[in-house]
Amino acid sequence: MIPKMMNAAVFRCSRPYGELPVSLESVPVPTPGSGETLLKVLACGVCRTDLHIVEGDLVMKVNPLILGHQIVGEVVASSSAELKAGTLVGVSWLGGTDGTCKFCISHRENLCDHAMFTGYSRNGGYAEYAIARTDFLIPLSNRLAPEETAPLLCAGMIGFRSLRVAEVKPGQKVGLFGFGASARLAMPILSSWGCEVYVATRGSEHQRDAAVLGAKWVGDAFEQPPKALDAAITFAPVGNVVLAALKALDKGGIVAINAIHLDEVPAFDYDSLLWGERQMRSVANMTREDARDFLTAADQVGLRPRFKTFPLREANDALRQVREEAIQGSAVIVPWQ
Repeated sequence: MIPKMMNAAVFRCSRPYGELPVSLESVPVPTPGSGETLLKVLACGVCRTDLHIVEGDLVMKVNPLILGHQIVGEVVASSSAELKAGTLVGVSWLGGTDGTCKFCISHRENLCDHAMFTGYSRNGGYAEYAIARTDFLIPLSNRLAPEETAPLLCAGMIGFRSLRVAEVKPGQKVGLFGFGASARLAMPILSSWGCEVYVATRGSEHQRDAAVLGAKWVGDAFEQPPKALDAAITFAPVGNVVLAALKALDKGGIVAINAIHLDEVPAFDYDSLLWGERQMRSVANMTREDARDFLTAADQVGLRPRFKTFPLREANDALRQVREEAIQGSAVIVPWQ
């Protein structure tokens, strides 16, 4: 029997740092409409994008809002007869598209002008129940526990998308600038491709983590790798980091900027940094194809994310620890804990 009310962590407006951005409230369980599925949320990852929302870097789309776009859920009721109750599925950032625009029909649904985003333009998974578009549900295996799977649904997928945008090929020299959850999850994929990985990141713990995970070289955030890179991905939302990556790039290389929000990129010298057919590209969302391909690759390499769980009532603490980079891995909210 589906209850009428549920617990949710609700966000209403940005507050000064130190004040609690979300409040635990009792709200109605959402009713799925046509083409939607109701899920019991088993786990929901906490993403830096959630911080950009609560800190006002991204314009608020829904008020009040339930955050969370790395959802592992169990089907409760669905518009699809093929989805039986109890089926394990995932929900990611891209929550829906119009399916008809020039981007959608050219296999670039991540650029759709009318896209819906889970936990941003529609309610997400910081709650006991959530609804999602049935055609955007991601089939999941039972290889990992829900709290292990949740970080794969954005941090892992957007990292994988970044490797594609940077056109990374097996055996190349690849730079990772910043070493949060997304970069960590990219490491086993790069290792399986035989790539040499060079990591520039702040913080001794992040640096040690990168070395343990197999980086060939580890340096400080703006330190230059000892060899020219074929490709680089930046994970920090800082314009100076983009220039550091560009400076490390060999001719013909690509910098993929993995950030939904970025502060100002400083002026730079074209002749020394960009000339030579170097490229800068932004990474915008991911497609359902990216999701399927990444999960297949993750299964093949036996990817197991590091994580720390938080009950729903501690959502504010989870956001704080992500902001302060106090977690070696991913923060995951477990609503029923």
